[in-house]
Amino acid sequence: MSDQIDLFGSARAGAAPEGLAYRPDLIDAAFEAELLAHVRSLPFAEFRFHGYVGKRRVVSFGWSYDFEREAVARAPALPPFLLELRELAAGFAQVRAASLEQALVIEYEGGAAIGWHRDKPVFGDVVGVSLLSPCRFRLRRKAGTRWERYAFTAEPRSAYVLRGAARSEWEHSIPAIEGLRYSITFRQRAGRDPE
Repeated sequence: MSDQIDLFGSARAGAAPEGLAYRPDLIDAAFEAELLAHVRSLPFAEFRFHGYVGKRRVVSFGWSYDFEREAVARAPALPPFLLELRELAAGFAQVRAASLEQALVIEYEGGAAIGWHRDKPVFGDVVGVSLLSPCRFRLRRKAGTRWERYAFTAEPRSAYVLRGAARSEWEHSIPAIEGLRYSITFRQRAGRDPE
C-alpha cells in the first residue's frame, strides 16, 4: 500500500492512513471456492439507501443496519461457514473473533460502485475480505482546503482493517468494478470491548 491517488488519478508515494492494515492472501484459493459455494446461495436483498436502490445486493448476520429507519437491529446468527473466516479475520485484526458481531456479505455486479462514506458509528473496527475479483479501495480525508488521498487494490482473498483514524476520520469508496465481486465485512459494535 505505497501508492496514493490524487484528484486526477495519478499515483504518488504516500503513507497509509493510521489504523489501516492490508493483507494479501488471507485465505487460499480452495477456501475462497468453498466460501463462494455458500455465499452464492445466500438470500441476498437489494441494497436500499434513503429511497434509492444500490447496484449491489446484501445480506447481514448478527446485526443489520436499516438505512431507511437509521437503526441497528438483530439479524440471523452468523452461519457456520463464516465462523472459520471470522477467526482468520480476527487473527489478522488482533481482536477476539466473538467481538466481530456483525457480518455483511455484499454481491457487486460488474459496474457497481460505492460512493464516499464512513461506516455508521454504531459499529467499531471493520475487517473486510474480498472474494473473486479485485477492486480499487480509495480513502480520503479533508485537510484544510484540500483532500488527503490514499488508495490500494484489494485483491481476491485479501483482507483489510479500518480502525482509529482510518475508520473515524477518513472516508472510503470503491469505483466501478469490472467483474462480479463479493465482500464479507465483519464489524464490531461500537463501545464493546475489542480485546
